[in-house]
This record gives sequence, structure tokens and C-alpha cells, in this order.
Amino acid sequence: MPQTFEPAAELVVKLVLVAILGLGVVAIVVVMGDRDARDPIGVYAAQPVPFSHKHHVGDIGLDCRFCHPTSETAATPGMPSAALCLGCHSQLFSDQAVFRPLRESLASGRPVLWTRLNHLPDYVYFDHHVHVARGVACMECHGRVDQMALMQRPQRMTMRWCIACHEHPEDRIGQPTDVFRMPAPVRDARNAQNVAALARLEPLQRRVDCSSCHR
Repeated sequence: MPQTFEPAAELVVKLVLVAILGLGVVAIVVVMGDRDARDPIGVYAAQPVPFSHKHHVGDIGLDCRFCHPTSETAATPGMPSAALCLGCHSQLFSDQAVFRPLRESLASGRPVLWTRLNHLPDYVYFDHHVHVARGVACMECHGRVDQMALMQRPQRMTMRWCIACHEHPEDRIGQPTDVFRMPAPVRDARNAQNVAALARLEPLQRRVDCSSCHR
């Protein structure tokens, strides 16, 4: 059988393939590093309206579900519309310049462009309402929003962080009735019952199986 490449040409091909592989690895590192830069911890996210969770949740006691209506029923929690915001502020400070993006949204019919704080890759499936139903309190993922004048990210939602929770849910889950409380009550014996119920429904292997999050 005749030789396809001369030895020198074969060496060049191998070197090119190694170089391509190396560039691929570098690209992945750069992309991941760039994502870390885009997802800093403890930095406030600029929003079209400087909504204060501290004021609305901590001071007034507004329930999370008022602004995030699908947090118990859908994969995403939902975001407040201009109509919802201006419904409350039809009398309170309605003429303030800070609400101009809301008035423009309502007039044009275009949704308010809230800045997304948590960025999960497209190949990661996360169902918000399943975690709420299991008793994972809002503060476990989003931090003490009732103390945040402007919303910030308390931690990066990495694969390692998610798996740690799936492996040891007893460290995170409580009573479903306490999910939206700030702060969530201190866990007690009832939490052990919740963990036991979760284990019966979803064994450890299922909770850490790749297909649970990568579909």
C-alpha cells in the first residue's frame, strides 16, 4: 500500500493538529475567564430602574411572588412588567424621572429590558419551580435580597456548586412554606423530614445524573 504522506509532510500535519487542539484549549480557558469577569461576585447590576429589594422586600415586606409571578409554576420565575410597577406607582412618585423607562415601555408595548444577573449556559436546564416546591429558599441561591439596596450576585452558579447542593440537600432545603421568607427560619427536625421525602422521590443517582441538568 503506497504511503499517503512523506515523513516530513506527516510531521507537519501532526504539528498542525496539535496546534489546533492547543488553540481550542486556550479558547475555552479565555471564554471561561471572560465569563468569570462578566459574573463578578458582590457587584451591583445596572438596571433600567434602580429597584431596591431592601426597600420593597425588607422594609415594606413585599412577597417575592408579587414581582416574580411564575416562580412556583414555571422553569423561570418571571420578571415584573411596566404595568405591574406603575400599578403600584400610579400615585406614589408617579412623575419621577426614574420611572421614565417604565412609562416608555407601557406606551410602546415593549418589555422592560431588565439586566439578567445569573447566566447559565444554553446546555444547562434549570427548573425554578421544582426547587421552590422542594423547599429551597430564595436566599439559598439569591442571598439576602431583603438587605440589598441594588441586586447583586452572592455566588457563581457553577456546576460544582449545583452538584454540592444535589449531593447534600439537607444543607439547603427547608419547609416549602418558608421558601419566600427573609430570612428563612433556622432548620430544625422538620428539615430532616423534608430531606427524607426528597430522597424517596429522587435518589442520589438521579439528582447527580448528567441528564438531570443537561438535556
